[in-house]
Amino acid sequence: MAPVAIVLLVTVDGGTLAFGGLLSALYGLASALSQPVKGRLMDRHGQSRVSVPAAILNSAALLALPATGTTSSPTVATVIVVLGGLAAPPLEAGLRALWPSVLPDPVRRHTALALDTGTQGLLYITGPLLVAALTTAHSPALALTVTAALGLAGTALVLTAPPSRTWKPVSRGPSRTSDRLFSSRLVALFVALVGVGVAIGGMNVWSVAMAERHDADLLAGVLPAAFSTGSFLGGLLYGHRTWPGTPTRQLLTGTVGFALGWLPLLTLPTPAPATAAAIVPGAFLTLIVARAFTITDTLAPPTRTTEAYAWLILSIGVGQAAGAALAGRLADHPHTLAALPAAGAALALAVLLLARPGRSPARPGRHRHHQ
Repeated sequence: MAPVAIVLLVTVDGGTLAFGGLLSALYGLASALSQPVKGRLMDRHGQSRVSVPAAILNSAALLALPATGTTSSPTVATVIVVLGGLAAPPLEAGLRALWPSVLPDPVRRHTALALDTGTQGLLYITGPLLVAALTTAHSPALALTVTAALGLAGTALVLTAPPSRTWKPVSRGPSRTSDRLFSSRLVALFVALVGVGVAIGGMNVWSVAMAERHDADLLAGVLPAAFSTGSFLGGLLYGHRTWPGTPTRQLLTGTVGFALGWLPLLTLPTPAPATAAAIVPGAFLTLIVARAFTITDTLAPPTRTTEAYAWLILSIGVGQAAGAALAGRLADHPHTLAALPAAGAALALAVLLLARPGRSPARPGRHRHHQ
């Protein structure tokens, strides 16, 4: 919700889409860059000690942003946006680390992971729509206030749930060699996910540009919501059964579909076809993310699980920030802007084809059980 609300706050205040895209990108980038640090702190100290102060600081920044005047005080607004992003609570990485204690059975956990990834699409359906509706009916300031309140409520809900309260980090062994996080295959996977993020970030700004071009503010929320609807439906389909092929092959298949799904945007469709087209790449995003988490779990040491998940999230977040910033610069070039999501997906596919990050069978995915 926050990135869309930030863009709308700037444009409603009379600022340019390029500056709105830049602030949105900075928020996403700051949030992503700080995820591994917060993930590592979670692996060492538990979830509440990290997420509680982070959620409070993040909400305070979102509440302060409308009062600064993004056009009259752009420097102050930029600082607040960066601080808010840095303080974003690492809920997604933390939630992924909880699944082993909730579902020890690997088969059921595979289904749950797909449904979890797809269900997150509901947040991205209702979030942009809610932001666009609140902005249209009242103001982007109200949208940011609601975003801050929901962030606090969501963090409290997660941290008070029994799995989070009972989760304990894995004890570190005497050897640091076994704690080494990065391998060439894991790095290749993360680089590919940067391309996935570029596609998503470009799509978010493309949606705002479509709304301006067709003088329909709700499109800024409807198009990302359509993409997220596809993600939700993809999660239902993918989690419904066990699919053939290795995790790497499934990841490649999903990335091919993701790349092809963006091609209709190159025709500069009108709002209705554009909304329908945005569903297709979203459906493949769930497969990509679910299998990326599985491969990451296989390659990462058990003492650094949350941090590894945070690096995965960082990779997508960096790509989103880069995609949003680049899309803001391309706002006056509709064809190039529409091609950006496909270009990001093509980058992801190229890296995966060259590296095949999970090709070695090695050990099966652990999804460790934390007690």
